[in-house]
Amino acid sequence: MTHTDASGLTADGSAGLPAVDFPELQWRSASPADLDAWAALIARTAAVEEPVWFERRADLEQIMESKNNPVGTNTVLGLDSDGVPRAYARLTKNKDGAKAHGFCAVDPQRQRRGVGTALLSWLEVRTRQRFAEDAGALPDDAGPAPRLRLFTEQKQQHQCVLLQESGYEVVRYYNEMHRPLSAPLPEAPLDHGLELVPMEPGLSEALRLAHNQVFADHWGSEPRDEESWGFVVNDPLARPDLSAVVLESRTGEIAGYQLASYDPDNTAARGFSEGYTDLLGVRREFRGRGIAQALLADAMRRFAAAGLDKASLDVDSENPTGAMALYRKMGYAPVNTSLAWDKVL
Repeated sequence: MTHTDASGLTADGSAGLPAVDFPELQWRSASPADLDAWAALIARTAAVEEPVWFERRADLEQIMESKNNPVGTNTVLGLDSDGVPRAYARLTKNKDGAKAHGFCAVDPQRQRRGVGTALLSWLEVRTRQRFAEDAGALPDDAGPAPRLRLFTEQKQQHQCVLLQESGYEVVRYYNEMHRPLSAPLPEAPLDHGLELVPMEPGLSEALRLAHNQVFADHWGSEPRDEESWGFVVNDPLARPDLSAVVLESRTGEIAGYQLASYDPDNTAARGFSEGYTDLLGVRREFRGRGIAQALLADAMRRFAAAGLDKASLDVDSENPTGAMALYRKMGYAPVNTSLAWDKVL
């Protein structure tokens, strides 16, 4: 790999893919030929760390297709002498975004040897590069200070310690919440003038625009472009049949939505099946009319009819819309906590 200095620039002043300072492994970017081995690395790590969710091969296939974050310059794989991937890191960033997101994993057999520290360093250098690349397209090279964000689960203490020792700070807490479907399901009828319809492809673009409006005032949220929204609605685990949209009957405008997924592999790993609400939103002008309650109640019925055991979702503990109180009222209870860590570079 090209040698870079602390700024992420090569000797001739151009942006080059940074090196990983861990010579015990051979480092290069990921390619389609790595999909099986890359997914196997993540699965080995997940088998030990037991995260709520982790990337499967189908997710990595989507990542390979990204034009905003091409894998050739935003991934790195560390391979042993037999060519087996033992570590990886990946960076994503929206062109106009105020932060980059980092993802990484280290094979359990190679942990606590400094690989994670080396990957964090790579992510930080690549983050500086991405911000510099985007600032170069702005007048007067203006732009925000580089910021890198990573997520961990609270139970993964070794990761939390590494991030803390590396200068990261917790900036937000998220709660995974479950609602057993064996308990009586709530009734939550819609107001007059609103109707609930199935999620279908023809609604996708209108949903993207509505989602960007809904989350414009949410902490850490950035507008989703066509590519990032496509990754949501075309996710391998997405279940349109477990999702729904609320329309204003008179205008046909989207008032709210609930987009759900189901992971059959998680059923075996966790010992129960769950319908997961990936996104729940109500447009500001329609709030206060019970739309979120109606969408959650509808989701529970869809999940139950599909034979699932629980309804689940994640919520920002400081959500400004009071979502936590709503979910508790609907019978959800916290079961797991995850943390967002930031470092300004």
